[in-house]
Amino acid sequence: MFHALHTHLPKPVKMNNPFFYEPNALCILAAEEVKTMVATHNEWREEVQAGKMFGVLVVERPSPHGMQLGYLAAFSGQLGGKATWEGFVPPVFDYLQPDGYFKIHEREISHINLLLAEIENSSTLANLKKQLEREQHKAENQLNDYRKMMAEAKKTREKKRALGASNEDMAKMVAESQFQKAELKRLKQHLQTNSNALQQRLWAMENQINQLKTQRKQLSDSLQRWLFTKFEMLNAMGERRNLLDIFAPTPQQTPPAGTGECCAPKLLQHAFAMGYRPVCMAEFWLGNSPKTEIRRAGAFYPACKGKCGPTLEYMLQGLDLEQAPMKQTHNKALRVIYEDKTLAVVSKPPGMLSVPGKDGGLSVGELMRERYPNSSSPLIVHRLDQDTSGLMLIPKTKEMHKKLQAAFLNHEVKKRYVAVLEGLLPPNKQRGVISLPLSSNYIDRPRQVVDWQRGKPAVTHYEVIDCKAGHSVVALYPQTGRTHQLRVHCAHPDGLNMPILGDPLYGQKALRMYLHAEAIEIEKLGIKMEDVINLNP
Repeated sequence: MFHALHTHLPKPVKMNNPFFYEPNALCILAAEEVKTMVATHNEWREEVQAGKMFGVLVVERPSPHGMQLGYLAAFSGQLGGKATWEGFVPPVFDYLQPDGYFKIHEREISHINLLLAEIENSSTLANLKKQLEREQHKAENQLNDYRKMMAEAKKTREKKRALGASNEDMAKMVAESQFQKAELKRLKQHLQTNSNALQQRLWAMENQINQLKTQRKQLSDSLQRWLFTKFEMLNAMGERRNLLDIFAPTPQQTPPAGTGECCAPKLLQHAFAMGYRPVCMAEFWLGNSPKTEIRRAGAFYPACKGKCGPTLEYMLQGLDLEQAPMKQTHNKALRVIYEDKTLAVVSKPPGMLSVPGKDGGLSVGELMRERYPNSSSPLIVHRLDQDTSGLMLIPKTKEMHKKLQAAFLNHEVKKRYVAVLEGLLPPNKQRGVISLPLSSNYIDRPRQVVDWQRGKPAVTHYEVIDCKAGHSVVALYPQTGRTHQLRVHCAHPDGLNMPILGDPLYGQKALRMYLHAEAIEIEKLGIKMEDVINLNP
């Protein structure tokens, strides 16, 4: 599993933080070798082309001539239906053995799935539903017809009463009314009896389906918990703890499916087991981007926080790590574009938070509270991403805050952003509308994903307004205000397929992210502000 590195490149002083890093030159060198190795496996070609995460961990190991430099390689999950391949580190726990505990119980769950599919797709179930629907429709028609007849009979009786019916006729009419009401009740009972037999048969089949689903969930949950106990993770101090114990004190408490199978945990596990000293690591994507997430072939990515956050936090104990970079902007002035008694408009610089964050860093909210200490308003009514620059409305009074809140809620706010893209858009994408529903990536926050089932609608109008040094400059007009909407709509293959220059999440880092909120208008409140700047890539 150890691949020697023959290079004079310097080693980093500290191990990089896998959640915040620029790939070290040693990792880039190792990644290139892994790409060559992957290309030799024709049996993986289609699977890798569909998209796969790989990782490298540069390590040192003792040798007769001192410490030897090399690297370990890993892939996420499995490849070609296997978790173990020559040249790549083994899984933390290989649960794919044909006659192992996992596979035996997985076959039980698969058998339940087959039974469920057989019942749910059976002609018997479909026919029962149709028969019951026809019977209920037929019964409803019969009852409606009878009720209409009763209504007509009632009208006739009322006319006779109005004309002065005899006592004998009155008695007959009372008897007729009572008989019809009794007959309606008998008809309901008769029709209900006919549908009850069908309903009972349908309930029996649905109950069988529910029992199988309950059994499947119990087996699945039990198997998943068993699996997590088998993933016993090592850390740099030689300690060992399983995934259930690692996640128990976290807010999510239970590990997401697939935890422990990403590249970073597999690489560190093997390094610690072999007694190697980790030097630096990186993960990179090969193949096409998924339909939901945004991944670019050859690009390096940080470890996911949902599955790998608690896992790596434990595994990295005992290592001297680089600290996560803090985006401080204390030396940056917050320009005030406009101000009156009720409203201020400021231009937020890139890198500054809109509101105070849990990891510190200067924010617009804090600066505005210092500027207006006696204001009754919360001051912040909308936000910009930390890496985005541009206009923010600051209501100085509670009344203005309520007005702005209502304007945002009622979609009365018009915004224009300007962005520089990584490259040039083709002629057929000079203007248009992007509509891709978005939802949060719960295992890798703050990333957003395109989600056609559960995502919230997100619509952006755009037009190319300039070209600079091989980059398209676009004006973006968001019609909705979803998190990272413009960034995802630009980067996603079904959007512009062209990330915003410098986007650290959906593209590649640069001096800054070239996205600026340059205009905002609320016609109803007479607000129309601009902060046009020259975004030079």
